[in-house]
Amino acid sequence: MKVNRQCRNLTVLLLTIIMSLGLVLTGCGSSGGSSSSGGSGGLKAFYSGPPSDTFKQMLMDKLAEYAPTEGIDLTIGEACASTNDQVEQIKKAVADGYDAIICLPVDRATALQLEIAAGDKPIIYVNACPDEQFLKPNKYMAVSSYEMNAGEYQAEYVYNKLGKPSSMNIIIFRGEATHNAAVARSVSVKNWLRSQGVEVNVVFDDTANWSTDQAKDLFRIFQKTNQSFDAIFCNNDDMALGAVEALKEAGYDLDKYPVVGVDATVAGCESIAKGEMQFTVYQSADGQAQKAIQLTKALASGGTADGIEGLSENGFYIWVPFERVDASNVKDYMK
Repeated sequence: MKVNRQCRNLTVLLLTIIMSLGLVLTGCGSSGGSSSSGGSGGLKAFYSGPPSDTFKQMLMDKLAEYAPTEGIDLTIGEACASTNDQVEQIKKAVADGYDAIICLPVDRATALQLEIAAGDKPIIYVNACPDEQFLKPNKYMAVSSYEMNAGEYQAEYVYNKLGKPSSMNIIIFRGEATHNAAVARSVSVKNWLRSQGVEVNVVFDDTANWSTDQAKDLFRIFQKTNQSFDAIFCNNDDMALGAVEALKEAGYDLDKYPVVGVDATVAGCESIAKGEMQFTVYQSADGQAQKAIQLTKALASGGTADGIEGLSENGFYIWVPFERVDASNVKDYMK
């Protein structure tokens, strides 16, 4: 009986140690996270990305939804706060036998480090595109929407809304500086307006990191500069909603001062329907996720991207088109 009791105690101790180790290994540096089963014997893919905002969460949800339909066992990793975290997480995923990595980079400039970490496994970048020097057909590819179009659509709407003015004072609220969309959407707004002969005066331009609260705070800071403005261009809907709140608090007529965003989130569309935010650009989390899963299946099984709709001529991208959304069609995006 004494020996049996000692054995039981030893077993309990070993189980405790094993459970503790399991808890330690569930952070960003590991392949721990939620899983979407594609069935036994199928392909295994791992998603690695930064902390989520509204759009990123929609994207992850859709990736998890589509993975089983293509026979892929997808694991959503813990959010990574730094490039080092993401590198370690990808290394761990490869060591754990995953066939492909779906990646939204914490910093797109670090793509080479991520690819080294992935070894011979393909990386499917989603939503945020590294520079083309880091892309390779059928090995390192990006699924996204062409970001320059988003800014062009915003600029076109505001230009027409304000009666095609010859000059314009604009505010720009940017997303994270490390995301290519923050650069491309902002640059394309200015380029499109100037192509129409508009004298563009950027009276305030700062990053609000995709955040409603930060955008609201930035507008309050802008007010202290005592400058006039004609419109606010935001790289996403969450920041546009923050701008709308700030303008309402300050007593501005939202019909005269267009606030425009990107993503066509539920909250963004509701704001347009209420006559507050005026315009957004639909970025399809559903479309990006579906194409990313299709591409993952093709590359993880040793195939190619040929035949996937939206494939660019250079073989680097799968493009998912943006769509214009305003009061005239917003109900179509609220279903």
